[in-house]
Amino acid sequence: MKALKALSLLCLMALTACSSAYYGTMERLGVPKRDILVSRIGEAQTAQEEGQQQFKDALEQFRSVVEFDGGELQQVYNRLETEFENSERAATRIRDRIAAVEDVAEALFDEWQDELELYSNPELRSDSERQLQATRDRYGRLMQAMNRAESTLDPVLDNLRDNVLYLKHNLNARAISSLRGELDTINTDVDNLINAMQAAIAESDRFIADMQS
Repeated sequence: MKALKALSLLCLMALTACSSAYYGTMERLGVPKRDILVSRIGEAQTAQEEGQQQFKDALEQFRSVVEFDGGELQQVYNRLETEFENSERAATRIRDRIAAVEDVAEALFDEWQDELELYSNPELRSDSERQLQATRDRYGRLMQAMNRAESTLDPVLDNLRDNVLYLKHNLNARAISSLRGELDTINTDVDNLINAMQAAIAESDRFIADMQS
């Protein structure tokens, strides 16, 4: 157990060092952390937009399964399985993009906080400190929206996975009939996901506008 904890700590330290080196290199190239933050928020928006479409596609494919009324059932199942796998990848991209936003934001705020001590002019320091707090507050609202959106991924994925597994081992018309009651649940989960993603995207737009103003 101690060895595992030590390994986890070393991995975290290595990742932190890599991030610090990357940000340092970008700073020397004239790209500050605030610009990287804005760029990564944009990438998170794109991942969420693409994710919404992917989950809509998965819902439509599930609907086609439960409405199956003849033909090659194996092909219908294969398409659903593909959409589920694509949805898992979309969810991973969303989570990765959100984590990347958090990483650079933490580095930016730590640097900003440390540099407050370098001011000799108290008025400038006080103004910078107010700006830092205001930016942190806006960022807090952004991350609350992003985390809420991220939390909607698992209910959809879990339900899709359950149904895909059930069909895999019960590939017949009776199984299809048994799954019809699941459509409303998955439809509701996808609606919740889309609404949460839209709210996070809107909050991202506001944060980016504030950062660029």
